[in-house]
Amino acid sequence: PLVVAFIWFKSNWKIAFLIMFSGMWIDVDHLLVNPIFDPNRSSINFHPLHSYFAIACYITLVFFKKTRLIGLGLVIHIIADIVDCSFM
Repeated sequence: PLVVAFIWFKSNWKIAFLIMFSGMWIDVDHLLVNPIFDPNRSSINFHPLHSYFAIACYITLVFFKKTRLIGLGLVIHIIADIVDCSFM
């Protein structure tokens, strides 16, 4: 989110960064399972806020100006999770 904020939201990069960084809050759904953290488990399509339906909603948010920063933060989070899952 910091790089995206610096490049595309130069005039308000701090606010843009904070809004996009708040996308990390979707990890709260990890608290719904036991164990909370399992290094051998991919969160994609396992946790409710990481489901394919939720990911489609996050991508949709990017296309609307009022929700673009939230959507970008969520999509960046999902991309990071996908990269993490690919190294398992």
